[in-house]
Amino acid sequence: MEFIRGIDMIKEDFELPDRLITARFNTFFTKSAHRWYIKLRQAHGHQSRTWWKPQLINKWANDSWRFKVEKAFESAKLNSDKDKAFPWFCQQKDRLTELYPDMSEFMIQWKIIRQCGGDLEHAVKSRTNEQS
Repeated sequence: MEFIRGIDMIKEDFELPDRLITARFNTFFTKSAHRWYIKLRQAHGHQSRTWWKPQLINKWANDSWRFKVEKAFESAKLNSDKDKAFPWFCQQKDRLTELYPDMSEFMIQWKIIRQCGGDLEHAVKSRTNEQS
């Protein structure tokens, strides 16, 4: 999960102790994630970042989460009348990066272009070399 990798990088880059990182969890999480965090925090008290890491993975990086993200990616087709292209593209890229962290930039872009459909997909395909 991108969130966990981000927390790990913050710890490494700033050499922050676990206590400082876990103290920020209360503000990092919102909505249902915040309710989940409060419930676990009350039940287990203060815990280290290494204790929270598997809790986060078990809760948010499971098959149900993966299915939901895949469905969101597949159902989000670019609609030029209602969507702005850049935010739509970034959201789709984030979804693919979360699902497949090792996927190449080329494959990410190609999968997103295929979600555009219609004239845009045809225009891009006719101007690119699929072997590159």
